[in-house]
Amino acid sequence: MKIPGLSRTLSVLATLFGISIFVFLVLRVIPGDSITGAFGIETGALTPGQIAELRVYYGIDQSLLLQYISWIHSFLTGKLGFAYSTGVSVATLTKSSLPVTIELAIIGTVLGVVLGIAIGMFSAKKPGSTRDFAGQLFGLLALAIPGFVLSTGIVTVMANKFHYFPNGYEYMTPWENPWMNFQQMMFPGLVLGIAVAAPVMRTTRSALLETVDKDFVRTAHGKGVPNNKVQYRHVLRNSLIPIVTMTGIQFGYLLGGAVIVEKIFALPGMGRQILDAIMKREYATVQSSIMVFAIMFVLINVATDVIYRKIDPRIKK
Repeated sequence: MKIPGLSRTLSVLATLFGISIFVFLVLRVIPGDSITGAFGIETGALTPGQIAELRVYYGIDQSLLLQYISWIHSFLTGKLGFAYSTGVSVATLTKSSLPVTIELAIIGTVLGVVLGIAIGMFSAKKPGSTRDFAGQLFGLLALAIPGFVLSTGIVTVMANKFHYFPNGYEYMTPWENPWMNFQQMMFPGLVLGIAVAAPVMRTTRSALLETVDKDFVRTAHGKGVPNNKVQYRHVLRNSLIPIVTMTGIQFGYLLGGAVIVEKIFALPGMGRQILDAIMKREYATVQSSIMVFAIMFVLINVATDVIYRKIDPRIKK
């Protein structure tokens, strides 16, 4: 008897298991370890006995298999491991940094979807025209300009020319200071939003051009339905599947793509947490943070599937 969702669940678990092994092994391939990450060039002044004691302290004296089992056990029990440089559990660090990344990803996604759909509809209304060329040029430039270049440019111009850089102050949550939080999130959210808008715009344009020639659209026009109503109720609504797909993918990528943007704009999010942990060779912090991203990406895919069936009940899983 086939159990609904069983194959999907097993596939997800296998994917997460594979990611955990890949991340675990890749970190061990990088030159250095937790000792060199903590002591730097002073590692050479340590005696063999001190190094041996530190290897025990950091848990890297064990075999790779035991290290992996120890980390997975800690992750599954909710502690996510221990961050030696800060003296707290990775769960404690993640509790404060994850909301920052989620907020930034939501802002970037909302801006990107609104901008992408608007430009996509603007471009698709008259294919081959000047407005279509302008829309596609935006998509091309948005895809071509790396996020770190755009981020650095914004920081340089705003700080040097206008002496305005709210991210230079202590980070404020939306509950502590909504206005300061808005200022601190505005530009990094815009950078990520532009990155999302490009693929959403291209997907929207292609989907609309494909849908506009369907029989039901011509029938609606034949019945005298106003053009704007046809565009929104019939064309756009029946083009949402690929747009939702692209949005879900981009939101998942934003969680990882925010790493550099968070560092440049000095946001205490998961991306900055991962970068700092890599520099310090904090294995558990890097591994657990990436696994949190992986789990969220999987959940986003599941949510996307649910939205599919809401948009088009004919879709069966």
